[in-house]
This record gives sequence, C-alpha cells and structure tokens, in this order.
Amino acid sequence: MFATLPDLLRLLVVPVFGWAAIRDVRTRRLPNRLWPPLYLFGALLLLWEAVSLWPFAGFDGRIFLVRAAISLLFVAPLGYAFWYLGAFGGADAKAMIALAVIFPTFPAYEFAGLTVPLVDTQLGVFSLTILTNTVLLGLAYPVGLAALNLVRGEASPSMFFARPVATDSLPDRHGRLFEDPDGPTRGGLDLDALRMYLRWRGLTLADLRADPEGLRDPGSVGETFNPTDGGAHVGPRTDGGRAVDDVPTDGGRAVDDVPTDGGRAVDAEAETDRDFDDPWAAERFLDDIDHGAYGTDAAALRDGLDVVAHEDSVLVSPGMPFVVPMAVGLVVSLTYGDALFALLGAVGLV
Repeated sequence: MFATLPDLLRLLVVPVFGWAAIRDVRTRRLPNRLWPPLYLFGALLLLWEAVSLWPFAGFDGRIFLVRAAISLLFVAPLGYAFWYLGAFGGADAKAMIALAVIFPTFPAYEFAGLTVPLVDTQLGVFSLTILTNTVLLGLAYPVGLAALNLVRGEASPSMFFARPVATDSLPDRHGRLFEDPDGPTRGGLDLDALRMYLRWRGLTLADLRADPEGLRDPGSVGETFNPTDGGAHVGPRTDGGRAVDDVPTDGGRAVDDVPTDGGRAVDAEAETDRDFDDPWAAERFLDDIDHGAYGTDAAALRDGLDVVAHEDSVLVSPGMPFVVPMAVGLVVSLTYGDALFALLGAVGLV
C-alpha cells in the first residue's frame, strides 16, 4: 500500500471508531477519555503536514490551508452546533470534531494498482465527505426499521420510527417510548430516565406494574437511592434481578432483593380516578436528582409511567447512535469516497 506516512497513521482511527460504534450500540455511553488522545493525534498529524508544506507558497500549500481551515472552522463547530441544538448527543459531537481534526484533507491509498478513495470532490475536505456519507447512512435507518416492522406484520404510520416491544424488556433497552396515554408521540419518556426513576425509588419495573395505584401516590415514596445515569449496564437491575452497587442518597441502606412475580393487575380507570398533587412523585424526583433526566419533565415522566404500568406491549423508538453510521461512513469514505458527490454527478448537478 502506498500513501504518505500521516495518511497511513490516520488508518489507526478506523478500529477506534469501530470499537466506539459497538460500545455505543450496547451501552449508549462512550467514555470522555476517548476523545482528547484523538484530538492530539489529529493535531500532530496536521502539524506534520503543515511543516512539510511550509511556507505554503505553492498551490499545494495554499489549498491545504483552505481545506484545513474549512474542516477546523466549519465542520468541527458544526458538530458543536448540532449538539447545542439537540440534534446530536455529546459523544456524537465530540466524534465529529475528532474527525474534523484528523481528516481535514483527502487521503490517498494505492494498492495493487487501485487508488482509493475512488470518488474525490472538488472541495477536497475529507471530514465533510465523512459527514455527508454518515447522513446518507442515517437516512437509511428509518427505511430499515420500517422493513423490519413489515416483516413482523406491523404496518402503521409509526413503523418508520418505532416498533412494538414487550414492556417487560424495557429495562435492557435504549431509546424512548413512542407513545403516551393518548397514543403515539415523538416526545415519549426516555428509557434511561425510566431506569433513573426506578433506581431512585428502589423499584423494579415488575414492582411498578404490580401496584401502580399505590405507587402513583407520592406519599408511597420513602427512602430514595442513587438514580445513576440510567445506563442499562451500570447500577442496580430494574428488571427484577438482584440490585447491586446501589448507593442511598439519604443515608439509608442499599436496596436488596425485590419481588419478581409481576404481582396483580390493576384497573387503569381506578388509578386515574385518584388525584394527587404530585402523581408518581415525578416533580420530587426531578428536584431531588442533581442533574437532568435527558430532557424529561414531570408530565412526560407521569405519562410514560402510566403507559408502562398498564400496557404489556409498548411502542419504542430505538434511535440510532450517530457514532454508528459515522464509523460506517468513515470506512465508506476511505474506500469509495464521497457518495453524495457521486450521486450528484450521476444526475449532472456537479
């Protein structure tokens, strides 16, 4: 394989993003310590190339400066802007910034007479190519979800965004409810926030479903516990398994074993006939925790709890961590090149 040494070193990023994608699917969590070494790595490669092109007198030097400036001053801040507007998670924005620093210009790899990426662009900003490929791959996700729903015989207007799952499986899932008591909604309860609430109360989902009328009473909240960050892979179990590593927040003892038999069914109408100042102690929960619950407000929490307490099957929007299509988009960009540019060229727009 023939390439410059900086471009060869850049390939080390591929397995890192592959690992990040797998971890993001499993846990929806990426460690903050992952990103500073990537920023430093990219900055050193950028400095290496800048020194080799100094004093930027020729065309190659000047075009390098332009492309690096676009990547660092446009693509990288774009990742932050997407996070600020709520379109990205924090890890997604950090990953995008890392790619902007590491891949400001198109690399070139020659192997067995073939040079990749196959499709270059006139602008030549490689991080922008990764971003557009990532967006195209992300757009394919709703289509795949709809196809999966059709195969399972679930045809509905929401099939592009959510799929029905057993309520008892929620403790191990990521995403958000796609329904509230009034029907489908895109503003449903985040499942991480659900786990936080259950851990705060020292309950399992089975406990909640066994006695929703009693637990809806805010007076039923006694000792409370560390809600953690809601991750399915950390903290006590919320599916009826044994609670572990549960740290009380009020000086009490850790939660021990909890019932797992699901308890009795409760009439939903009987429950909703009872009015409380703070149903489910939702406001108390949000006031008590020392950080947010993924944008959840008291109304969304109450609606979500009402749904999971009474329905055996619920609609869940699993979502797709942006790091996953970003990792695939990186591989596509390094091999095929810019898919959007190729598509626009095929229809004569570029």
